[in-house]
Amino acid sequence: MSTTKWILDPMHSEVQFKVKHLMITTVTGYFQKFHVEAETADDQFTSAESVVFTADVDSINTNNDQRDTHLRSADFFDAANHGEIRFEGTGYKNVGGDNYQLDGNLTIRGISKPVSLQVEFGGIVVDPYGQTKAGFTVSGKVSRKEFGLTWSAVTEAGSVVVSDEIKLQAEIQLVKQA
Repeated sequence: MSTTKWILDPMHSEVQFKVKHLMITTVTGYFQKFHVEAETADDQFTSAESVVFTADVDSINTNNDQRDTHLRSADFFDAANHGEIRFEGTGYKNVGGDNYQLDGNLTIRGISKPVSLQVEFGGIVVDPYGQTKAGFTVSGKVSRKEFGLTWSAVTEAGSVVVSDEIKLQAEIQLVKQA
């Protein structure tokens, strides 16, 4: 049995992260350049033989140039030495209805850790141009410090400037390859 290959439709996909700032508000950022490839045993996405996600660290955008430059620096992502964030799936299983769990290894700053992501499968449709597309909402949480993103600062009153927990949210549309 042959596998079905799927690649990212970048025009209909986005990857965001959210982090608490001063523990009172949430800052949202996203990656402008990223890629996803998947292989399934069938055309229905009930299984995933392979899922690989990469993001270009230099494409990080929080709508603030000074903050983006700081995030690319050695204090955080160290884009000069670690220009790519990578996720390689190790398992994809149904956990009820259209909900799946995607397990894999996330690599940031050269540090790989296992993570589990929640996936809501949106379905499969054929678009007006005859392309078969699959849609997903992906979410999860990671500890930035586990990946060497340990920069920290404290206000005069003792408040943490940037939280350890990073919330991940992605809307992903994949296109079936012939």
